[in-house]
Amino acid sequence: MPAEWERQSAVQLTLPNEHTDWAPILPEIMAVYEEMKREISKREPLIIVDDIPHNDTWARDHGFITVEENGQLVLLDFKFNGWGEKFPAELDNALNRRLYEQGLVKGIYESHLDFVLEGGSIESDGKGTVFTTTCCLMALHRNQPLTQQEIEERLKEYLGAERIVWLNHGSLIGDDTDGHIDTLVRIAPDDTIIYTGGDKDHPDLTELEKELSCLRSCHDRPYRLLKLPLPHPIYDGEDRLPATYANYLVINGAVLVPTYAQPDLDAEAMRIIGEAFPDREIVGIDCRAVIKQHGSLHCCTMQYY
Repeated sequence: MPAEWERQSAVQLTLPNEHTDWAPILPEIMAVYEEMKREISKREPLIIVDDIPHNDTWARDHGFITVEENGQLVLLDFKFNGWGEKFPAELDNALNRRLYEQGLVKGIYESHLDFVLEGGSIESDGKGTVFTTTCCLMALHRNQPLTQQEIEERLKEYLGAERIVWLNHGSLIGDDTDGHIDTLVRIAPDDTIIYTGGDKDHPDLTELEKELSCLRSCHDRPYRLLKLPLPHPIYDGEDRLPATYANYLVINGAVLVPTYAQPDLDAEAMRIIGEAFPDREIVGIDCRAVIKQHGSLHCCTMQYY
């Protein structure tokens, strides 16, 4: 499975519409999508899913996961079940096949619709290590009765991984993905890990930091750790939203970073991410509308390599 910073051929966006949960704030969220479209299309092609029926817009979790096998692109179509049957997903599960049959994505199609796997739940270093969280992949209504070892064996087989790193700590208040790794921990070049720091409301993130400090790379060396700040609490009514800077998107020549109208923290997060990607432009995109549906930039997108 390629690392996210490897050369990409396209990025997929599945657009909000009046039939999705975005209906009450459709103009507000479409403004964010227009900004994403402008920044991505400057640098690589876009695949826009609009007229194919879909339940929701989280391309990261219903889109193809791509791997390279013998120099060919393989399109892995996994089951998406609304993060453990929390939300409808029937239309989303038919979307990838439609994209493939219409020729909008090209590669070798592989159906794995008997196995639940969301793109936001895994991170690859491009060198054979895939990172994930036990709280997500072992959550109820995902892949029971498979054991952790059985799930690991499938990840290795499907993703061409030599080792799976399971993280046992970390979650955000308001998260409904059961702890997707792309809200917490991101892998960057040169054995670098970018991660979300904790606060008094998130003590488990402190345990996550301890866990990361004990990890060793495939070369048996400690990882370079870069800690992101946690945004100040953002609420929708009484509900605290899962704002995080870790849900950034790496594209050709740039990194798109979610911001939350918190100038000092936004700037600090962009500076830290820039340390890990010194050869790319760092672009902030206001994601206060996106987190109203409990996701952010990375969740909205899927790359093709």
